[in-house]
Amino acid sequence: MTTTETLLLPFLHAGHAGFQITLDPVFQGLPGVAHGGSVLAAFDVAAALGGPRRVVGRYRRRVPLGTPLDLAMERAEGAVRCRLYDPTSTSLLVEGQIDRGELPAASAPPAVVEGSPLPVSSTCFVCGVESSVGLRAQLWFDEMTVGGTWRPPARFRDAHGSLSSLALLALLDEAAFWLGALATGESGMTTDLAVTLAARVPLDTTLTLSGARARVQPSSDDSRYWTTHVEAREGSGRLVAAADITFVAVRGAARKLAAWMAPLNSRDILHRIFPAYA
Repeated sequence: MTTTETLLLPFLHAGHAGFQITLDPVFQGLPGVAHGGSVLAAFDVAAALGGPRRVVGRYRRRVPLGTPLDLAMERAEGAVRCRLYDPTSTSLLVEGQIDRGELPAASAPPAVVEGSPLPVSSTCFVCGVESSVGLRAQLWFDEMTVGGTWRPPARFRDAHGSLSSLALLALLDEAAFWLGALATGESGMTTDLAVTLAARVPLDTTLTLSGARARVQPSSDDSRYWTTHVEAREGSGRLVAAADITFVAVRGAARKLAAWMAPLNSRDILHRIFPAYA
C-alpha cells in the first residue's frame, strides 16, 4: 500500500545536514500552497525523534507544491532544528524544531460538536472530497467550539503501525485556521505552530478534535494575529495532541476563498463565516 507517509518524503537525495524534498500536490491547503500541517509532519518524520515530543514551526512564506526544496537539519542537545528553503531564491520558508515534550494534564474530554458543517473543498489535503490520499475530514462549528470526529483510514499508518503524525498535525492546523476565520471574518494563514504529540496513537481509533472559540484571542502587538488552542483525543478520551497555533488574518483574502468554495458549500454557511465577502 502506498501510504501518505511515503508520499510525504519523496527525497531526491539525503546528506548529513538534511534533504531535498518535493511536497506532492496532494498536500495542498489553500489553492497552490502546501498545507501547514504537512510541512510540520515532514520535519517530524525527517527528524525521527519518536516518543512524546513537541513539534514547532514558524512560517515565513507560503510553501509551494511540486517544487524541490532544501530541508536543512541540525541536531544538538536532544533537539532537531529544521529550516526549509527555496533553493532558487535562497528564501527561508519555514523554520522549526522538534524536541522532547509532555502533554499537559488531561482535562475532561470535550463534548462532540453537533453544529454546522465547516466548508469543504475538492482538493484540500484535510477536507478535500476528491482527494484520493487525503483525510476527507468534516469539521463542524457552533457558538462555542470548532471540532469533530474522524476515523483514520489504513493509509495513515506510520512505520510502526500507529497513526501517522501527519494526520494529527494536519487536523490541528485545519481547526486552528477555521477558529481564526470565525473570529475575524477573514481568510489568512497559520504562522506559528507549537504541537505536543503523544508517543503513539492507535490506528484503529476515532479521534475527537476540539478548539474553544472563547480561547481565540488577538495579539496585543498586532491585531491581525490571533492565538488558538486545539486538542485531539482518541476514542478512550486520552489526550494525544495539543496545539497552540497563531492565525494571521489577511484582509480581503476571504473573497477569493469563498468564491473557490462556493460550488461545494451552502451560501448560508459561507456567509456566516465570511459575512463581508460571501
